[in-house]
Amino acid sequence: RGLVMAEVQPNQRVSRTGKRAIDVPAGVTVTITGTMLSIKGPKGTSQRALHEAVDVVKNGQTIEVRPKKGSGLAGAQYKGLNRALVRNIVDGVTKGYEQALDLIGTGYKADVKGQELTLALGYSHPIVFALPTGVKARVEIIDVGGTKKPRLHLSSHDKEVLGQTAARIRSFRPPEPYKGKGVRYVDEKVREKAGKAGAKGKK
Repeated sequence: RGLVMAEVQPNQRVSRTGKRAIDVPAGVTVTITGTMLSIKGPKGTSQRALHEAVDVVKNGQTIEVRPKKGSGLAGAQYKGLNRALVRNIVDGVTKGYEQALDLIGTGYKADVKGQELTLALGYSHPIVFALPTGVKARVEIIDVGGTKKPRLHLSSHDKEVLGQTAARIRSFRPPEPYKGKGVRYVDEKVREKAGKAGAKGKK
């Protein structure tokens, strides 16, 4: 038996967001080669290979993501996802993305020199981390209730790389659940556990 390409059924929900064209701001250059999309803006340049079930078309100052003819269900499924990816790229090269981490612990420090980040996180040795290309960092000392702590600000035109970098830095000393020490995202809620109760009354 031959394979039959699944088609979108009449009652199947298709992403409304995926149908919307994406505006391309002035000064942004879009290059489409097959499934490879390259977008250059004031914050940087990003490239992305999109799913083979969709077509990306530039019409004037807009970009449209459409299901490829004959792609069937796959085209409908991946249209919304790939539109979101394109939207993120456009926003990234024009506005950029930011992520911040707080270093909570006595003696915790962060220092940035070029693309090299040095962290003191309570270990016997400092952690030296090479920031990926396109990711910038700066350190701010903030005061919370009279206690000063370093806050690490990360920025990039690539949302995915920025998220991976922040997660990697957090993994060097994840916040522990008893005193909350460690590296955490700003506004991250850490559920702290009660310490082990002492054996009161025991002789």
